[in-house]
Order: sequence, then structure tokens, then C-alpha cells
Amino acid sequence: MDSILNNRGVRILCLMFALMFRVSNGGVYKVGDSAGWTTIGNVDYKAWAVAKNFQIGDIIVFEYNPQFHNVMQVIHSQYKACNVSSPITTHTTGNDSITITTSGHHFFLCGVPGHCQSGQKVDINILRSPSIAPSESGTPSPVPEATVPAPSPNDAASPFTLNMWLLPIFAAFTYAMFQW
Repeated sequence: MDSILNNRGVRILCLMFALMFRVSNGGVYKVGDSAGWTTIGNVDYKAWAVAKNFQIGDIIVFEYNPQFHNVMQVIHSQYKACNVSSPITTHTTGNDSITITTSGHHFFLCGVPGHCQSGQKVDINILRSPSIAPSESGTPSPVPEATVPAPSPNDAASPFTLNMWLLPIFAAFTYAMFQW
């Protein structure tokens, strides 16, 4: 009798299971860690962001009291000037999850008067993949200043829902394996 680890079906099943979870391997980062998105406590969001290694597919979570804060995605010039007149997107739920889908800088700030000026803003920088070919000069091309808007929290697919379509395939595959 073969050991369960020598069974071809079990090995393939384990591989499929591992691949299913690999597809959704984006990190989840709560902005400001335990402090969250706030003006209380002098949170250094610049230092927080620099200490992270963000990648495409990561989910950035803003947790805050929606009576006192919001989250606006803006372009670089608006970020530098704390200009909230025409944001790319505005989030107001108090628990906003934003999936990063492109490389480059993604600029966020609080649109409540005075909050951005007091430091409630963050630059999420997604470095380009090393597989990107260098430009003719031999150095990587610069990252453009503007970014494509991130999906709203209601439109953003979490890694869990992203893989829900794999569940029936996985179940059918499992059933077929044990019918041998």
C-alpha cells in the first residue's frame, strides 16, 4: 500500500491548494499600524511608509473615525501642497481598503482642514518589478507623477473574493482525484 505522500493525486491536490493561495498573496497594511489614520499621537506616516516593502496587489487599510477624518487619493502636486480641491477618489467609511494595482507613487491625505498640514498624509510607493526592461540609457525609466485611481473599497476585490471562483474548480478537481 502506497504512503499517502506517494499518491500522485494527493501531491497534485496539495500543489493546487498551494497555488490557489499563492494567487492571493498580497500583503495587507494598516496605515499607521496600531495608531491608524489620525492626527493624535504625532504618527509619522512618511517613516511608516518608507519602512514597508509595498507590492502590486497589496491592500492598504485606512482605519479612522469618519466623524473626524477621511481619505483622499491625490496627485503629487496636490499631496505636496495639501490641496484637496480635486481628489482622484475620496473615502469616508472609516475602514477603507484600497488594493494597489499599479506601480509608482500613490498619494493619500486627510481632507479635513489642517490635518494634512499637520502630517496626516502618506505616499505609498510601489517599486517597479525587476523584470521591467531598462530604458535605452541603461537605467530604469522614472515613475510618472500621476497614478491611475485605485478602485473604491466597494469595487476592490479582496484576495478572498478574488479566489472564490477557484473554489468550484478546486472542488471538482478534488472529487476527480479521489475517483481514481
